[in-house]
Amino acid sequence: MTDKNQDQLVFLPLGGSNEVGMNLNAYGFGPAHDRKWILVDVGVTFGDLSTPGVDIIVPDPEFLKGETILGIVLTHAHEDHIGALPWLMPQLDAPLYATPFTAFLIREKLRDRGNLKDVKVKEVPLGGTIDLGPFQVELVSMAHSIAEPNGLAIRTPLGTVLHTGDWKIDPDPVVGHKTDTAALTRIGDEGVLAMVCDSTNVFVDGRAGSEGDVAVGLEDLIKPLKGRVAVGCFASNVARVHSVVRAAEAAGRRVVLAGRSMHRITAAARHVGLLDDLPPFLTEDEARVWPADQILYLCTGSQGEARAALSRVADGTHPFIKLGLGDHCIFSSRVIPGNELSIGALQDRLADRGVRLYTERDHPNIHVSGHPCRDELKDMYDWVRPRIAVPTHGVRRFLMEHANLAKDFGVPETVTPRNGDLVLLAPGQPGIIDEVPNGRLYVDGGMLVTEAGEALRERRHAASNGVLVVSFAMDRRGKIMSDIDVRGIGLPGDPNTPLGDALDDLAERVEQVVRGLKGEALEDELVVEQAVARALKKASQQIWDRRPIVETVILRL
Repeated sequence: MTDKNQDQLVFLPLGGSNEVGMNLNAYGFGPAHDRKWILVDVGVTFGDLSTPGVDIIVPDPEFLKGETILGIVLTHAHEDHIGALPWLMPQLDAPLYATPFTAFLIREKLRDRGNLKDVKVKEVPLGGTIDLGPFQVELVSMAHSIAEPNGLAIRTPLGTVLHTGDWKIDPDPVVGHKTDTAALTRIGDEGVLAMVCDSTNVFVDGRAGSEGDVAVGLEDLIKPLKGRVAVGCFASNVARVHSVVRAAEAAGRRVVLAGRSMHRITAAARHVGLLDDLPPFLTEDEARVWPADQILYLCTGSQGEARAALSRVADGTHPFIKLGLGDHCIFSSRVIPGNELSIGALQDRLADRGVRLYTERDHPNIHVSGHPCRDELKDMYDWVRPRIAVPTHGVRRFLMEHANLAKDFGVPETVTPRNGDLVLLAPGQPGIIDEVPNGRLYVDGGMLVTEAGEALRERRHAASNGVLVVSFAMDRRGKIMSDIDVRGIGLPGDPNTPLGDALDDLAERVEQVVRGLKGEALEDELVVEQAVARALKKASQQIWDRRPIVETVILRL
């Protein structure tokens, strides 16, 4: 029989397991009725065609309400690890711990939302430790595609967990530290109960590659180019920014930053001394008079984001960057799954202007991944030697493959949780012991709404089925006193079946339905509206094979 007062060490992913992005991980210690928690990362994911009008999606922290949260530790500053903080901090109400670069960007985010003064942001030095109740957290320097990424060695009375965060092995990261293999080996020698590890590239053989090689590739590509040159990359990749600036310098060009996040990230990097060895950037005003073939524009928007710098360049609406025939645009980034259409459309618009494009498909030495491939995963397991492998940061097939790979590497136990699965790590046999409330919240019109929110549900329905708006006047006894106006939004017509004719037929259908109502039904507007909606949905199904939203406006005279 289980002792209800027995201490347990549990792991709970509320985002980032069974998906890539929206990371929110919780570690709990204590008896089931009185656990103390620390959180690792509070990130976002982004909307797509299935979420019209919604750009930002955050994990639902409902389960954590009322729980004792000792602190929130941020592994690094990518949006899928810190982006939800401005939205969720009022509910989580705990101090934040981050290294200086990450802390700078967190403060900027919180300041933008107006809630910086309500949140404690505590800076931790690289390699530092944090004591939070039964948890002692040691930061372990990693390499990744952003400055100051960290793994976390989380020590508890029941064992140590290594939470890798996002990482890779890079012999020449250009900016920042290499993955601290000595620390990882030391932690492995001490004994590791479990490793919660990145699964992003688990299907990719070999190694991710080095930023140092990309620096060489960019210089070789940029140096002989004539005309204007723009480079699109992830602003958060400070090493890549460094390499682009050095390549521009070797080609006799000065760099102009284009895009808000590019300015913000470089400011954060300067704040912690990461780009101090580079020449100053040209301002936008200087760029207006500088010879165009002596400039390199470093731009946001490599994923086709509609309001980013490259999209405005492609549309011809950017205030100072104009690209055309004889100019060049380099995409020093990969295509994030889900962005294929937007990136393709962006590149088509640039090509239509006569701009020559360069991507990793035809120039593989201008980008490398920030996540570990299979050989790097083997190295990590050799160093850490955990008793339990808990894959994270991946969709289901990635997590299952990672678990199989860990078994091949000799790990005795594996657990592959979904978001909301409560994983017992110690004591006893590891495994999933419960499922807690979990889900997503949508940032819609500056408000947090649930997945089942009515506004988004109606928007999706309207996107697929269209909208009919019906308006007419009635007297108090239910007699129709005006023409019936039916207007359609998002509904098709053609020369053989003009939309106007179909709407006229629907108006006649409305008149028939209303005249068919008797007595008190005519005095109840809700009854009239429901009758009109049923009739028009049925008719629309016959005409268009659609069931549109029907909005009825009745003016009582």
